[in-house]
Amino acid sequence: MDLQQIENIALKALDDGKARDVQVIDVAGISSFTDRMIVATGTSSTHVRSLGSMVDQAFKEAGDPSMGMETGPEPDWVLIDHGNLIVHVMTEKARAYYSIEKLWNMKLEATMEADAEPAEKTEKTD
Repeated sequence: MDLQQIENIALKALDDGKARDVQVIDVAGISSFTDRMIVATGTSSTHVRSLGSMVDQAFKEAGDPSMGMETGPEPDWVLIDHGNLIVHVMTEKARAYYSIEKLWNMKLEATMEADAEPAEKTEKTD
């Protein structure tokens, strides 16, 4: 199954489960462990756990189970690892605290700046 199909399965499960503020982050150029992340918010720890289970089950039903799901007894964050796609489901409080989107956007911006620097130096020396 290709990455886009896997992403679509996760997005449908999150939509069916009424996840809020679903964001897809492409980290292919800046991450060595995954290509894409999905971050979603649940309204409570019960909702977060349920959404994580729904995504994990959707992967199983599609015949391509995840590598694992991490959660605690009172989860404010559930992580589903599908290799090239990682799904984070969090409570609003946890999402605000960890700011995953901001972290990865900062890394992407830093990578883009680093890639642009040699071109700028070349332009200045010519």
